[in-house]
Amino acid sequence: MKKQRRFYWLIPLLCLVLAVLCAGCGGAEASQPQPTAEPQVTHAPTAEPSPTPDPDALFTLADYPRVDGSTANLPLMAQVMADTCGIPLEEAQSYVSASKTANSWRSLISGYADLLLVYEMPDAVKEEWEASGVELEITPIGRDALVFMVNEQNPVQSLTQEQIRSIYTGEVTNWVDVGGEDLEIKAFQRDATSGSQTLFVKLLMGDTPTMDAPTELRPGMMGALVDGLALYNNEGSAIGYSVYYYINEMYSQPGLRLLAVDGVTPSAESIANQSYPLLNEFYVAIRADEPEDSPARQLYNWVLGEGGRAAVEAGGYVPAAPLPGGDDPAVCSYPLK
Repeated sequence: MKKQRRFYWLIPLLCLVLAVLCAGCGGAEASQPQPTAEPQVTHAPTAEPSPTPDPDALFTLADYPRVDGSTANLPLMAQVMADTCGIPLEEAQSYVSASKTANSWRSLISGYADLLLVYEMPDAVKEEWEASGVELEITPIGRDALVFMVNEQNPVQSLTQEQIRSIYTGEVTNWVDVGGEDLEIKAFQRDATSGSQTLFVKLLMGDTPTMDAPTELRPGMMGALVDGLALYNNEGSAIGYSVYYYINEMYSQPGLRLLAVDGVTPSAESIANQSYPLLNEFYVAIRADEPEDSPARQLYNWVLGEGGRAAVEAGGYVPAAPLPGGDDPAVCSYPLK
């Protein structure tokens, strides 16, 4: 009997050990990263460098500038790095990352980034920039379009700009009023700091206020908006917007279709010839006080030259139109208003 009682104290100890192990397993599972709707190219500073980089390349990986920008410019970031560092495109894709439009502008202004490949600066960031006193050099290098998506079974093929404005002010709430079926319109929007929202306000809404969208119709990530639209496939009642390059080249979803606007369907051709009405440029930007021999200034000049234009085209973007009177691009002191 004494020998049996001697082991009773092990029972609660074993229970405690098992509880700790179970809690640890649960915690490990909870800490795993969750997938997001937004496709991201992850920065990988510990990736194995290419064993045979081009000896004539403009940069090594060690002296390559800190480049940031918009999500839709991630493929261009990779192409520029591959071309100027003499490494395979797949390797460059493992290094680049983007903090999205608003935050990338803030990174450049504050000095955390050296150069941007980026879409239009949101108004709230413009105010921060003006207050900072930092001077930037901003030059258009490509052109994109604000596009509107609906479910493919939606019979509406084209809307006028005025009809789209009426939808987003809440004046038009049913598809039957614009030639569709008797369904309530689910109008998705983006948050105020996103690049597509900035273009939506600039190119379409102007000073016209939009209706307040519920949280589920105002996703924070561009990919989440596309996914949200796709969820309405059974009804065909949703509408949303993005930039053409993102939805056509980076994150398309089956079951969605691009609307024509004012009778013109968005395409690389209609963007290049400017027949599609809702167009805007994207930019390369640096701080104006960058020395002429700094890596950021050297990369900026490269992007503005033949190499940069070739990278824009290789990435599947539409280059900015040549400017009249010469080959030198105009340097903007402010993003286009």
